Amino acid sequence: MSSPGLELPSCELSRLEEIAELVASSLPSPLRREKLALALENEGYIKKLLELFHVCEDLENTEGLHHLYEIIKGIFLLNRTALFEVMFSEECIMDVIGCLEYDPALSQPRKHREFLTKTAKFKEVIPISSQTLQPQNRDAFFKTLSNMGILPALEVILGMDDAQVRSAATDIFSYLVEYNPSMVREFVMQEAQQNDDDILLINLIIEHMICDTDPELGGAVQLMGLLRTLVDPENMLATANKTEKTEFLGFFYKHCMHVLTAPLLANTTEEKPSKDDFQTAQLLALVLELLTFCVEHHTYHIKNYIINKDILRRVLVLMASKHAFLALCALRFKRKIIGLKDEFYNRYIMKSFLFEPVVKAFLNNGSRYNLMNSAIIEMFEFIRVEDIKSLTAHVIENYWKALEDVDYVQTFKGLKLRFEQQRERQDNPKLDSMRSILRNHRYRRDARTLEDEEEMWFNTDEDDIEDGEAVVSPSDKTKNDDDIMDPISKFMERKKLKESEEKEVLLKTNLSGRQSPSFKLSLSSGTKTNLTSQSSAPNLPGSPGSPGSPGSPGSPGSVPKNTSQTAAITTKGGLVGLVDYPDDDEDDDEDEDKEDTLPLSKKAKFDS
Repeated sequence: MSSPGLELPSCELSRLEEIAELVASSLPSPLRREKLALALENEGYIKKLLELFHVCEDLENTEGLHHLYEIIKGIFLLNRTALFEVMFSEECIMDVIGCLEYDPALSQPRKHREFLTKTAKFKEVIPISSQTLQPQNRDAFFKTLSNMGILPALEVILGMDDAQVRSAATDIFSYLVEYNPSMVREFVMQEAQQNDDDILLINLIIEHMICDTDPELGGAVQLMGLLRTLVDPENMLATANKTEKTEFLGFFYKHCMHVLTAPLLANTTEEKPSKDDFQTAQLLALVLELLTFCVEHHTYHIKNYIINKDILRRVLVLMASKHAFLALCALRFKRKIIGLKDEFYNRYIMKSFLFEPVVKAFLNNGSRYNLMNSAIIEMFEFIRVEDIKSLTAHVIENYWKALEDVDYVQTFKGLKLRFEQQRERQDNPKLDSMRSILRNHRYRRDARTLEDEEEMWFNTDEDDIEDGEAVVSPSDKTKNDDDIMDPISKFMERKKLKESEEKEVLLKTNLSGRQSPSFKLSLSSGTKTNLTSQSSAPNLPGSPGSPGSPGSPGSPGSVPKNTSQTAAITTKGGLVGLVDYPDDDEDDDEDEDKEDTLPLSKKAKFDS
């Protein structure tokens, strides 16, 4: 735009063709379009062209009329508001339409003017005049209205009894909110210092929303949208020494929130809604929609209000409504709270047993596959997937009996599994700590490094390793072994110590002829006879004592054992007691014996 402007030819009959070519050549280029529009606007060129239109029409100059058609059509395509205002003015509109009658592609001109003036009958369905202002003019207009006190005037008008006047005032207020919500917020905070809560502008808007007499609540829906714009932190300003979000939300929850929630609290004093007609249900759904928006976008303000006023419990009363859309609104409100995974909210829910209305609604819904069924299952599925431990334990401990038979989805059984895993970790803190140690990323090695070390181990020549020498990878040498293995080794030492103590106790028990209650097994006399005959029978082929059986001294690959039999049989009162040593003893003995038969080099590798 810093380049020289476009110079238009003089507006004469002889130059109409040149003007038409100039307009057509300017349309493809945005820069030339802008220059052409500025030149047409600055020189008042459209009116000069329309004067030539009259001359051409009087002279029946068809060629000139065709050029004017192309010129006016090209000016339309510039899409310039200032040019439209000239072309659509009362003075010019019919002449512009006349130019568009002479399309060169038609053999005969159209008769648009005759149709509009004699045939067509216009009826205004919706007034389209308070929308013609352009952005820059609209800004100046609203600033002027604000300076002249439009908001105090609207406050007075909204308090009148005339519904039509109030409707007009509401329209004006909506324009102001859309134009500059910060201006409206600043006004209502200032007036709160001088007036009571009942006559504040924002509270008047809430009251009109609550008291809307329209069966479809069209006005209430519009007002709820305005309130959401006013409490939306996304359009609030934040400067170095002023935070509009903190100031306005503090004001709103102190002076206005009780007015908004009044119909909700009044209708939920019992276990079921006091009024459950369609219009009341619609209104409460609007209130819940706004409260759900607050839960999502406001932080501690709405949290303090919900917990201190016990709002969630009152909202869940609406789960018993006969209107499914209202019950779903109440469920959506709770789902939004659970979605925050805030333990303050969770403790409040558990303390007040606020899953009970949801479970009741789920059971009352029965086996019907509908939106209520899906929404409730989705909420419990979210708790399971996100592993919200406190809520999982609360649901299973209090509502498992009511939910355990639901098997068409795995949600509730999955919750029970989560709960049992959680209890197992609590009962075995050592196991949990061991898992956390092993999971710690500090003890993980790079996958590539591990592969290299394994390959080095397998490629090592056994003859190069001295007896009893352990193979240690280079990367492990750089680590502090004590730091890594200390917790594990201590745990294993304690475990071995405990096992050795148990073995000693069992051994003493057998030697003294007494039996440990945990290992005592009562047998019949027939069993006793079989066991006795087995011990006294000769070694048959395949028996444990036979030469060819595994474990016998003569069998290939057997390991001689110096230990006693693993079972002792005692009799008392005709009953045989069988005492088995723990399986771990046999495993340990076998491992030790096997270890003695291995080459020292292999043993060193296993030890490492």
